[in-house]
Amino acid sequence: MEIDKKTARKIDRELQSLRERIGADRKTLNEVFDKPTLLAFGKLISDRILKFIDFPISTGKEANVFRAVTPDDRIVAVKVYRIATSNFNRMIYYIRGDPRFAPIGRSKREIINQWVKKELKNLERLQEIEVPAPKPIRALQNILVMEYIGDYNYPAPLLKDIEMKDPERICNEIIGYIKKMYIEGDIIHSDLSEYNILFYKNRPYFIDLAQGVVREHPFAFDFLKRDIENVVKFFRRHGVIYNASEIFRELIA
Repeated sequence: MEIDKKTARKIDRELQSLRERIGADRKTLNEVFDKPTLLAFGKLISDRILKFIDFPISTGKEANVFRAVTPDDRIVAVKVYRIATSNFNRMIYYIRGDPRFAPIGRSKREIINQWVKKELKNLERLQEIEVPAPKPIRALQNILVMEYIGDYNYPAPLLKDIEMKDPERICNEIIGYIKKMYIEGDIIHSDLSEYNILFYKNRPYFIDLAQGVVREHPFAFDFLKRDIENVVKFFRRHGVIYNASEIFRELIA
């Protein structure tokens, strides 16, 4: 991928800005912003998808999420998967059983690139069936650009961190989205919990969709049952008592 000198200098400035913002966590910076990732960022900048990276929103074992700004000054979220620390065996487990994707090799970068495409496709599917989730904008190598959920000052909080005034309503809404995904979207989140649901303007938003699978996946029922159990278990702590097994049986009947 060729980039001009002007874009290369812009990438260098963005990296320096990130170093100043993140400061002590140089190890994470080195893991995230390797040369291929910088070149991919250069492509996104030259294609006018991004203008600059603003600041980090979250840091995980496999990916970092940054707030960024587009050339028309819209705020977006940029998810960058780390080649050095990702769990490739887990990723292969979800990819290989998904008929939408061709068999892949053992190259770490190839696996990551497929993983990002998978998350893009799953987010597109949720947009089609109108299940709240970040709207995907562009996937390139190990980078996913998507809608930013939150206000100007703060990203939307995770479900686990909010004080719920009506937990039963929220629980019913989330279970309804699980059902809609399965019935209308032919898709299962496969790792749903209070840790990957945002809550913004009194509405839950599903995130982290890369491991999502279609119903043809050999472990689809196992994943669906686990998603329901995780949600029911969380809301039980907030006084909402549902039977996960009954919800599961009714859904697959």
